[in-house]
Amino acid sequence: GRLTDGQGRTVDFKNTVVVMTSNLGSDLIQTLARDADYNSMRDAVMEVVGRHFRPEFINRIDEVVVFHPLGDSQIRGIADIQLANLRKRLADRDLKIELDSDVMARLIEVGYDPVFGARPLKRAIQRMIENPLAQDILAGNFLPGETIHGRLENGQIAFTK
Repeated sequence: GRLTDGQGRTVDFKNTVVVMTSNLGSDLIQTLARDADYNSMRDAVMEVVGRHFRPEFINRIDEVVVFHPLGDSQIRGIADIQLANLRKRLADRDLKIELDSDVMARLIEVGYDPVFGARPLKRAIQRMIENPLAQDILAGNFLPGETIHGRLENGQIAFTK
């Protein structure tokens, strides 16, 4: 197929897979994932999708996949990936960071929402770790070659050498 945008440019979609995501029915997934089988959950979600989109649009979609809610291990894995990016940026400045397990638990608690999944996790890492850490680095509190330790104090993350 082809796609023509608003400026008349045509893009070839001959060997393309288009992936679309939605949170439609996410409340049902949270409720039904515990009690219903996958097919019942999928049918309930597709009913919501059918109320939201016109049948002409839905019929043009080859496959619909309804995902199960994320579990703790998946959320932790996503957090590990996000923190690996931070570790790489710190390594470029010859800094290392070590976080206590309760810091990770707090990040997951703040960064996971049953409706939005792990999308808020990146913002939580930025707000709770990256922004305060950047201020500390700019203030000269951490110098190249040092290891930064993050621990939880009164619900907040504190950084020390």
